Amino acid sequence: MSSPAHARTEQPAPGGGQRLRILSYNVHVGIATSRYRHYLTHGWKHVLPFPGRQRNLRRIARLMSGFDIVGLQEVDAGSLRSGQVNQTEYLAHQAGMPFWQHRTNRDLGYIAQHSLGLVSRQAPREVFKARLPGAIPGRGMLTARFGDAREDLLVVVAHLALGRRSRERQLDAIAEFVSGHGHAVVMGDFNCAPDSPEMRRLQDRAGLLLPREELQTYPSWRPAHHLDHILVTPEISVAGAETLNVGYSDHLPVALEVVLPAGVRWGRG
Repeated sequence: MSSPAHARTEQPAPGGGQRLRILSYNVHVGIATSRYRHYLTHGWKHVLPFPGRQRNLRRIARLMSGFDIVGLQEVDAGSLRSGQVNQTEYLAHQAGMPFWQHRTNRDLGYIAQHSLGLVSRQAPREVFKARLPGAIPGRGMLTARFGDAREDLLVVVAHLALGRRSRERQLDAIAEFVSGHGHAVVMGDFNCAPDSPEMRRLQDRAGLLLPREELQTYPSWRPAHHLDHILVTPEISVAGAETLNVGYSDHLPVALEVVLPAGVRWGRG
């Protein structure tokens, strides 16, 4: 694979505060995918364990180790296919990051535990898990508040529906949750482009901003669609945005380097 492709680089505003590196990654339950036909020929890996999964997760953990906050989509919380391993916990430990939390969106018992994950170098003050509306149940958001209650940092991780109507309802719910919060990061696999009507509505209602240039994330072997996003509120300065050209999933991860306002502390240090 080639080196990561930088999509935008900016100088942070003078007098900025803490600098954070943030990663959002749909890890495809640890399945490396490099062809469309793998969805058929490797489909059994979504229900049964295989030795290569843990090796691939260790590669993802090494990537994560360079970041401060990581939002994960399509992780398993411990079932047959993952060898009863909570993948968020495993990735956190392998990456040397002390805090982790997950939210199971679809509980299929022994077969699969479809989940979101949040991994961080600092423990949040508060964690909140919620369902998101949709025609088919099984979507949710995982949120955390970092730092002092007066000037905290809100982080939201989500994986949205394939259908536009359900996605609109889910983004409206996220916008309502985030609206009015001065310092927020919203990230995940949104299954829609940055110029889609539902994404524009989210930005308008919640006061969130995207990097100016598109970051193509899907499919990982020939990225043509910008489906994975990290949005921030205007007071958070974006110092750089990129997709990381790694073949550990069917999506590419999105990375953002941000500078918080001087008065906002996401943790110690």
